[in-house]
Amino acid sequence: MLFHLSELYDALYFLAMFLMIVYKSQVFSYPHDRLGLDLTMLSLMGVLEAARLYLGTKGNLTEAEVPLAASLALTAGSGLLSVHFLLWQTLVLWADWVLSTTRLVLHCLEAVLQVMAIAALIR
Repeated sequence: MLFHLSELYDALYFLAMFLMIVYKSQVFSYPHDRLGLDLTMLSLMGVLEAARLYLGTKGNLTEAEVPLAASLALTAGSGLLSVHFLLWQTLVLWADWVLSTTRLVLHCLEAVLQVMAIAALIR
């Protein structure tokens, strides 16, 4: 269930982050090299999220440890990218902070449940 919530939230997150990056590039003095970096990071995050959610859902439905473990590893990578948008982005707005913090909380909940599911499947 949490994967489905994450799918919906990620769609909102990516749209909002893309629109905020465009907004920041128009309103503030945003260096063009950093603009490209932020858009690349957002695109990379989208690819990681698609793979993470696919593997997590597959592992959960088939009760297989390997896809769940791969999804857990991708959760850590995606969490680092969320931290980038939370702390290390060129300009961090209040909306960036709220969206990224909410996303990190969802990732933490998913990671805990994935570890519990892997532990139950190993027994």
